[in-house]
Amino acid sequence: MKLFVQIPCLDEAGTLPLVLATIPREVAGFDSVEIVVIDDGSTDGTAEVARRLGVQHVVRHTRTMGLARSFRDGVDHALAHGADVVVNTDGDNQYPSERIGDLVAPIVAGEADIVVGDRQTATIAHFSPFKKLMQRVGSRVVSAAAGASLPDAASGFRAYSRAALLRLNVVTQFSYTMETIIQAGNKRLRIASVPVTTNPKTRESRLFRNIWQHMGRSGRAIVRSSIMFRPHLVFLTLAAVFFVAAAVPAVRFLVFWASGDPGGHIQSLVFAAAMLVGSLLCLALLVIADLLRTNRTLVEETLERVKTMQYGPPPGAPPGPSQGGDASDVSQDATA
Repeated sequence: MKLFVQIPCLDEAGTLPLVLATIPREVAGFDSVEIVVIDDGSTDGTAEVARRLGVQHVVRHTRTMGLARSFRDGVDHALAHGADVVVNTDGDNQYPSERIGDLVAPIVAGEADIVVGDRQTATIAHFSPFKKLMQRVGSRVVSAAAGASLPDAASGFRAYSRAALLRLNVVTQFSYTMETIIQAGNKRLRIASVPVTTNPKTRESRLFRNIWQHMGRSGRAIVRSSIMFRPHLVFLTLAAVFFVAAAVPAVRFLVFWASGDPGGHIQSLVFAAAMLVGSLLCLALLVIADLLRTNRTLVEETLERVKTMQYGPPPGAPPGPSQGGDASDVSQDATA
């Protein structure tokens, strides 16, 4: 069993040594622990610092590609080098790397496919009351969309099994955190949480300028993923809302018409017609979204087979023709 710890970095030369110093080199259930640093176009020599500190796996982007792409490239590199479990932490030393053993324990025990480190955001001193509230609301929304119970859905301190990573596909350009959780829940992967505490804040987030931008981008990711996996829930709900909005003025018009006073209320009939058209459009969009979901399912099944051929099957998988592929010729230092 091989554990990979991946660290996405953007100008983290100052804090990366702290992160590397606290990563355990031996974890129960694993024969080896390896580290991969993804340098997302840093200009402060982050990649050189990683190599100087003994990191053998460095993936470097020549320009900033974003957190989601860094996560995906790190996962690809880890799987190509035989990772059985991949842990993601941050280069700003936010997460307690010494708790990696506790984070991967449910996967080693066969109790979970993905484990999320619960930062217990209500106890974080530098979070404002509004941010704590939004974190709690956002986690509940993501939990509902994923069909799971997650107290901290935005946490980036996570562990993924090889089988889970072969099934997950990151398509967003902002952050993988919401999308992978919603995907995992709808693909019936087992998700667990482990309570952790965070280290003192070292810098402001580079992922977003303010909480409003974070909320907007996260909201778009949640809506997109929900439409992708649960179009019936989304579009039937919208269709019902439009239908009710059409029924109320239509009934009002009919009541006046039945009482012999239809004049002057034609605007109710026009509004009802407009709302009814909206309801019908939602039903049409539902048909299109359902067809796209079916197509996505087929594409993802094909992609999962391709990944299995490229990286090899997860531990314990039955032998088969899809076990082909040899990752030994993949370079340890990639440039994207």
